[in-house]
Amino acid sequence: MNTFWENPYIETAAFYSVAIVSLLLSLAVFELATRYRNWHEIKNGNMAVALATGGKIFGIANVFHYSIAHNDTMWEALVWSIYGFVLLLVAYFLFEFLTPAFKVDEEIQNDNRAVGLVSMVISVSLSFVIGASIR
Repeated sequence: MNTFWENPYIETAAFYSVAIVSLLLSLAVFELATRYRNWHEIKNGNMAVALATGGKIFGIANVFHYSIAHNDTMWEALVWSIYGFVLLLVAYFLFEFLTPAFKVDEEIQNDNRAVGLVSMVISVSLSFVIGASIR
């Protein structure tokens, strides 16, 4: 059975499957963390929400990239990915906290594309910082 899991095609499919499930769970957590419904807003053409959500997707996937590249086992990669996701979630709350002049969630919901873009850039940028520290 070990040779089955050591097959690069099987290993790739396994990492891919776990990453997709984890991405969906992470997006569900972000959905709970925001005051708006991401997919409803995107369906209605809210570009700010699309930018912010796209940044979150890229950020989470990028953390997975580094986790898979730097760990030998699925379990290690998953643990580091979860840790990276938590750090991205903290960054989202810090962005809200560090901008007292306005509420990030409200601005994004109101299609303020500048705030959506900054949110995207924060997620993407910090995913590289998080990824660089993954062992």
